[in-house]
Amino acid sequence: MIDIVPVKYEDGKMLILDQTQLPCAKEYLELKTKEDIWDAIYKLKVRGAPAIGVAAGYGLYHSVKDLEAGSYESFRRQFMEIKEYLASSRPTAVNLFWALDKMEASLIKAKDLSVADIKDVLLKEAELIRQEDEEACKAMGEYGLSLLKPGMGILTHCNAGTIATAKYGTCLAPLYLGHDKGYDFKVFADETRPLLQGARLTAWELNEAGIDTTLICDNMASIVMKNGWVDAVVVGCDRMAANGDGANKIGTSGVAILAHEYGIPFYMFVPTSTIDCNTKSGAEIHIELRNGEEISTLWYIKPMAPEGIKTYNPAFDVTDAKYITAVVTEKGILYPPYEDSIRKLFEQEETK
Repeated sequence: MIDIVPVKYEDGKMLILDQTQLPCAKEYLELKTKEDIWDAIYKLKVRGAPAIGVAAGYGLYHSVKDLEAGSYESFRRQFMEIKEYLASSRPTAVNLFWALDKMEASLIKAKDLSVADIKDVLLKEAELIRQEDEEACKAMGEYGLSLLKPGMGILTHCNAGTIATAKYGTCLAPLYLGHDKGYDFKVFADETRPLLQGARLTAWELNEAGIDTTLICDNMASIVMKNGWVDAVVVGCDRMAANGDGANKIGTSGVAILAHEYGIPFYMFVPTSTIDCNTKSGAEIHIELRNGEEISTLWYIKPMAPEGIKTYNPAFDVTDAKYITAVVTEKGILYPPYEDSIRKLFEQEETK
């Protein structure tokens, strides 16, 4: 597989692969301020729920490492202000809040240490968030590969690959592991309007890895399924509710409905950090609305819609649990009813 790291922290510098420049340029940006970090997350320079979590951990540490505070309370007050600021960048991806909360928990545990030592603890926690995500992605790849067979046609939507995580990806992880074993998958990548993560990112990284990949427009998913070219659908997830409803990039729910109609298994790859047990169903998931210019003008030399036309540009939609054949986590594969399998998963983790 390709060896690309989307978020780095080296020699006191925070670097991200600017995904808005792909596939034309592979450029790393240095993020120096909390405003830089907020902007990078909001504008999808770093994107994908796990990678956002990694960026949030490093970003929060990087934003507080030079704070001058004479006491724990003073440091904590400034820490919380920055945490809340970074949390406002992307409302749907639960990994953002999960990582920020883990950083806060580490801060609280270290309250009896000096401020300098607390900063060291926070850096170690950020490193742990990255390491745990890499391990989780590899485990999801192994579990996911057990659901697939050599020679399968695979359709995917958006980008849940190595550049959306610490490494390996979520739903693309089994494709990389299978490719290394000679599985000869045939992948169809939806372009994923309006930001084209499938065309710019998934098609790019799979092609770089030497995996047989065909790019299609979003509205072509039905015909490739009807042609018998798709044996399974694999997608990522930005937030899963306790009942198994999963929010992912806009268009995912339509792919799931099509797969159900054609009798094709639909697998959603979900790190446990992306499962929000405090959200009962997908109806409670806040869907981010983005600027309508992403639809009308972003990719065009001239506007491709009438000036002043109203737009509706949700970044995500929610796939109902009934359309999800299985949920692949780093702890194992979950099957319906998801209310039970998700609850049991977390109960088992609590007893360890």
